[in-house]
Amino acid sequence: MLKLNELVAKREAEGILEYAKEFHGHICPYLALGIRASLIAMDELGVGRLDYSGSVDESILAIVETNSCFTDGVQVTTGCTLGNNSLIYIDIGKTALTLVKRGSWEGVRVYADAEKLRELYPSRATELFNKVVKERKGTLEERKELWKYWEETARKFLHLPKDYFKIERVKVPPIEQAPIFDSIRCSKCGELVMAPKIVYVNEKPYCKTCAGEEILAVVGRGIISWRCSE
Repeated sequence: MLKLNELVAKREAEGILEYAKEFHGHICPYLALGIRASLIAMDELGVGRLDYSGSVDESILAIVETNSCFTDGVQVTTGCTLGNNSLIYIDIGKTALTLVKRGSWEGVRVYADAEKLRELYPSRATELFNKVVKERKGTLEERKELWKYWEETARKFLHLPKDYFKIERVKVPPIEQAPIFDSIRCSKCGELVMAPKIVYVNEKPYCKTCAGEEILAVVGRGIISWRCSE
């Protein structure tokens, strides 16, 4: 198999999907949609995949508006991930990617409309999705049948014409490179914490958990207030 950077450079969507399957855990339509939207954005912007080895473009930033399967397709294709601080998640709930050049801050936003895509789903696939995924029901055989339809639909999504998407040029406000912070030890649990996350109580440093402060977390529905324990 070709290396992922080579597959992206050659726009080999099927090969990218195989890498994305390993990353995401299975093949599904919105994983493929994230790949297709990424390739469109990269073509429009004239950039390659992010690669800190210096062999490919390392000056891009991806902004996603959903935390669905779509985002994993974006991460695999663009190389912009949460861990390398080149992926920004904004909690809007739209199936959209904005790919941006650092420095000029010029970008391309690619939005996919779920209603336009419904015509591509077999009716049986929709029925199975509602039962297996939405209702958390369904037999093992029904789950297997759904994954079969899902993979067939995903391969269609890999090659969607551009007119299925809303594509627009955008200008993004400058976003700082990820700063490096010192760590401070919590006075209660003794664990090290990134300095700007520390809370001071009576001039002593505490992590947010020990201080009983609100903690934000990304879960299936988006960003929520999180409790570490009941």
